[in-house]
Amino acid sequence: MISKAGLAVIDALSTGREATPVDLATETGYSQPHIYEVLDDLLDAGLVVERRGPNNQRHVRVADHPVIEAYRTLQSELSHVDWVALLSPATLKVCWFLDEPRHVSAIAARLRITRQGVHKALSPLKHRAMLSPSGPEYAVSEDLAPLLAFAQAVVTHEHRSRARELAPSATVEWCDPKRALVRVQTAEDTDALLDAPEWQVSGLGRFEEYGLQFFLAGEPAFWYAPDEELTPADVVCHTLVLDSGSRRVSYAMLLIEKLDIDQETLTDTATWYNLESTIAAMYQALQEGVEDADEFPVVLPSETEFMALKEQYGVA
Repeated sequence: MISKAGLAVIDALSTGREATPVDLATETGYSQPHIYEVLDDLLDAGLVVERRGPNNQRHVRVADHPVIEAYRTLQSELSHVDWVALLSPATLKVCWFLDEPRHVSAIAARLRITRQGVHKALSPLKHRAMLSPSGPEYAVSEDLAPLLAFAQAVVTHEHRSRARELAPSATVEWCDPKRALVRVQTAEDTDALLDAPEWQVSGLGRFEEYGLQFFLAGEPAFWYAPDEELTPADVVCHTLVLDSGSRRVSYAMLLIEKLDIDQETLTDTATWYNLESTIAAMYQALQEGVEDADEFPVVLPSETEFMALKEQYGVA
């Protein structure tokens, strides 16, 4: 996550100008040794580039990068706000969840921090009237969409960088501040993530663990959530995030039937993936059948097709 000092450097360079570490130390108030450390981190992250001037002096400027573009948009559309003073790494993480009204307790549980920690992270936004309270829930005000976009760009970049340190072909398919679902394109990258203890196979590639083995066209997907167990409900959601075509929906329904996954449990998990309506349709089809397929948000198998699939894989 970008530190406050890192954000101060990005802010100082956001116009596209070049500056030396001495210039940045003077402008930001951070010591020169700390600025050198911050610049090394930003260079490693691809957020700034440098050239060497006379006497090997470093000259840096911001890179052409989604995080930088998101910050420039935030700064240009809401230029009256001192974002460097307002935003901390904790505040950016909490902002990720404020695209819709959410309970503080739900955000705390998702981030694995205390409710007091969430309130502290929200405090700068509250003081600037940037939140839309709705009962016990909070969301970012409608005119602060650039803030959400910046938080999302920062979090996505962090996960992408982490994955590509091990697997250069990795792309992020879904993430939140503590979790990421990625695809890779090569067998070498698959082997690298299989050997990494913090990464687990998910999606269709995980079905073999539950006695259901399908042909994979390409490499399996991987899940990063080092502090959590990968649950069957997560695997169903990951399968649908990666591909919501009719075959994948059928396979996800098969896993629900095979493991008798509780609807409430799966619906709670699906909330974080914006899959609630899809999960509701799948359970309706499992419990009542499909009468009018046009009413559903996804293409569901017919009863005949699904029964044949169950028989093929020995699911009672």
